[in-house]
Amino acid sequence: MSRPGSPLFLFVLVALTALGPMSMQIFLPALPAIRNEFAVTGAAAQATLSVSMLAIALSTLVYGPLSDRFGRRPIIIFGLVVYLVGSVMCAVAPDIWVLVSGRALQGAGGASGMVLARAIVRDVYSRERSAAVIAYLTTAMAVAPMAAPAIGGVLTEFVSWRANFAFVGLIGLAIGVLVLVRLTETHTEREREFGFGGMLRGFGCLLAQPIFCGYAFNAAFSLSVFFAFISGAPYVMVDILHRPASEYGFYFILTAIGFMSGSFVAARISERMGIDRMILAGSTLSLVTVVGTAGLLAAGLWHPLTLFGPASVAAFATGLSMPNAQAGAISVNPKAAGTASGLLGFIQMAVGAGVAQTVGTIHDGTPYPMIAVMLACAGLGLAAIALPLWYHWRTGRAAT
Repeated sequence: MSRPGSPLFLFVLVALTALGPMSMQIFLPALPAIRNEFAVTGAAAQATLSVSMLAIALSTLVYGPLSDRFGRRPIIIFGLVVYLVGSVMCAVAPDIWVLVSGRALQGAGGASGMVLARAIVRDVYSRERSAAVIAYLTTAMAVAPMAAPAIGGVLTEFVSWRANFAFVGLIGLAIGVLVLVRLTETHTEREREFGFGGMLRGFGCLLAQPIFCGYAFNAAFSLSVFFAFISGAPYVMVDILHRPASEYGFYFILTAIGFMSGSFVAARISERMGIDRMILAGSTLSLVTVVGTAGLLAAGLWHPLTLFGPASVAAFATGLSMPNAQAGAISVNPKAAGTASGLLGFIQMAVGAGVAQTVGTIHDGTPYPMIAVMLACAGLGLAAIALPLWYHWRTGRAAT
């Protein structure tokens, strides 16, 4: 077993956090191929993404409270087993609905690492330090999603879209072995009871606090700017700009580099600048960038660089704000960090699933629906940070 805080321990957390996003993004270049093979509408094919995100959202509600009661390690192991079952279903799916079902299981299983890695960080580190560590995790985990669409595009073009799911299934198996032999238990102050009523009461207590809602919805809408982009960009590239799936994958690297760079900057300066300032800076930059993208497209500049160039800047902005918003949300009640992380994950994925399905449904053969949804998400993310700022202003005045 690895000592908490050691490089190997952090590597395990990185791998757990990266598995879900990698699985979500590796098959994006295959969406047009899936739609064509099963002869379904774009909205039906989009369900392979949105249903997976919804499954992630629902499962995160359970993982956090379960881990507060029974510990982080056994719940992560359970989630990885579910993930492997879903990956096998996707790889052999005979029709679109089996594929959608497999994607739901894959998403639900992969969510265990996404949720509980944050809770483990809060178990080990203080509030301000946890923001920096979460930023380091997201910096490192961006490497896998950065490579995933490029790998997925190559596998789709030269092997089959099914090869994507076989590939991530093998990765999940390797991570499962790593968890079994290297991950220690970090949660010692266990909740005495676990039940549906207690879980709802825990969620209700968090949702009643404006500071939690502000951080959680800022994180959700900031991430949904990215979800709106990845939901619409494959169709824009393949169907509108007539570029191959592999080219989408390689352009996507620009976006992942932007997110990774923003997370790295957040890791270096968040403790010094403070959580709220970092969130405000990132959310403002995101909104300004999306407005600029809309202007470029309205001027008729339809090119991969006018899509992925600004998207990389918006991803940089998300990298600045999101780790800090997550750290703020899970620090509201450190003893229930798992519950807070689960509810945070639910809010992020529920909003993201709705955004992804909306983009797929209103797609009209132009980039404008995608940009309109991105703009709405960026504006709502900036508005959400007003709640923590108001809370800190009010409590500061009361203390004075």
